[in-house]
Amino acid sequence: MKIYTKMGDQGETTLASGKKVSKSNLKVDLYGTCDELNSALGLALCFAPENLPDPRRKFFLQIQSLLFEIGSELAGYIPQERLQANLQSILEPEDTLSLEKEIDTLTESLIPLKSFVLPGGTRFASHLHLARTICRRLERDIIRAVESGEEVSEPIRIYLNRLSDYLFTFARYGNSLENVEEPQWKSRTK
Repeated sequence: MKIYTKMGDQGETTLASGKKVSKSNLKVDLYGTCDELNSALGLALCFAPENLPDPRRKFFLQIQSLLFEIGSELAGYIPQERLQANLQSILEPEDTLSLEKEIDTLTESLIPLKSFVLPGGTRFASHLHLARTICRRLERDIIRAVESGEEVSEPIRIYLNRLSDYLFTFARYGNSLENVEEPQWKSRTK
């Protein structure tokens, strides 16, 4: 199979539903940002410390796989069996619960926050913070899309909100794995 189709040369693309739209369409923007987030996660993982426990690495890769499915759903694809069961999303409540459990587990191993931290520290943590900001942008873009009449399932909105929290916590955890102190925010007015 060739990687190029030339079908988008005129600025249009086809959604998973079969509908042809402009590449500036909100849905295209959403699944493009989801892809950007997934790519940022892949880059972050390239800088993961060697002592990152294997279960944490596997959990991270599961998130990337799930983001691929979320991108597909944002493009209009929902598996037939989900539609027949009257389920509007590929996400299950357990997907968000697993993020919450992981956040709680990671938080138990971290020094409690006493001030805001700046994005940074290790390369791994810095890339996770960048991914977190992309996740937050995707979240905002989804809300704008919903407000303008597009349909995006509530489970996706909830999952992405929790994912950004996870990425923040995982960045803190990444710094702790390498014994790097988190950069602290200091107000100029205090």
